[in-house]
Amino acid sequence: MATGLEELGITDDGEPTPIGRVEEDARPGGATTEEAPSEDVEALLGKMPLFDGLLPAHLRRIAALSEIVDVPKGEAVFHHGDPGDGLYLVLDGAIRISRNVSGMGEEALAILRPGQYFGEMSIVDDAPRSADAIAHEPSRLLRLPKDDLRDLMFVDRELAYELLWRFVRTLSSRLRESNDRLLMLTVSSKF
Repeated sequence: MATGLEELGITDDGEPTPIGRVEEDARPGGATTEEAPSEDVEALLGKMPLFDGLLPAHLRRIAALSEIVDVPKGEAVFHHGDPGDGLYLVLDGAIRISRNVSGMGEEALAILRPGQYFGEMSIVDDAPRSADAIAHEPSRLLRLPKDDLRDLMFVDRELAYELLWRFVRTLSSRLRESNDRLLMLTVSSKF
């Protein structure tokens, strides 16, 4: 595993700088992955709302699992129906979560920006992806592989408790937003 602040692309002022790719991956559309040095990723994780307030030991363990994924604009991170492979955190860029509606085309459900995350349902269940995730602009993501994160949560029950409650709050919030949107569509279609 690579180490060093510069290799992660973090300068002293906390601004990301371009970094080389460690390994090419067979991700859709030319997306690439690289191992993320866990010592340097801890600071990034601590700034993410999902991990805010976690113990440093928990951040260290999560950072050790992570990898950086670069996704060019317009390329898919995953598609509706794909098997879930993990949780993604947006470091830079924007990710569009959408579904294709027969006869209507793509319906954007959300645009996620730095600090936000997606794919958490794959950690909770083994169902296929429920939407497409597409780079709305060139994006840099931090990926936490499903099996590795699940294993960590199995051996560290305190961490599992914290993360699962955070996932539940996110899913609940997203469900409420979807319900509100559905209600607005129903009301507007009557006029």
